[in-house]
Amino acid sequence: MDSVEERTPELRTLQQKVEYMVEKTFPGQKVSGRVFADLVKERGGSLSHSYFSNILAGKVTQPSEDILKALGLGFGVDWRFFKEESEVVDDVVAGLQFLAKRRTGEISGVAGRGLDEDGLPPELLQFALSLLEDARGKQDAADGAGVPGEPEG
Repeated sequence: MDSVEERTPELRTLQQKVEYMVEKTFPGQKVSGRVFADLVKERGGSLSHSYFSNILAGKVTQPSEDILKALGLGFGVDWRFFKEESEVVDDVVAGLQFLAKRRTGEISGVAGRGLDEDGLPPELLQFALSLLEDARGKQDAADGAGVPGEPEG
C-alpha cells in the first residue's frame, strides 16, 4: 500500500539517522552545529556544536547515552531512535509520515497503538484531542448544525 516515496530510508548508522532527522525537522534549511547545540541547550540538554558536526561527518559512531538523549531533545524525538538497531526507528519515521499526511489533509483520524505502561505522552494526547475537535467541527458543519446558541427550526 505504501508508495515508493513513503518507504523508510535505510537508517542504520548514526550519521544516516541524524542526516534524516535534519532533513525532516528542518526541511530546506542549513542547520549549523552551533544552531543545533543552542536548540539542545534551550531544551535542557547539552551537546557541543563540534560534536554534532562530527556526528554529521560520520566521525562519531558510538556516542554515549547522554549524547543520544541530547540528539533526541534537539530533534524532539525519542532518543532511542539514535541507538543501534533501534526499536523506535520505524515508529519515528511513521510518526513523521503521519504528521506530513495530517498537514496535507490525507489523514483526518487517529488510532493509538503500541502504548507502554505510561500511556500516551502529554504532547501526543493533546495532538490527538485537537484532531478530534477538528473532526467534530467538520462533522457538525456537514450535519448542518446551526449557529451555536440559536434555536433549531
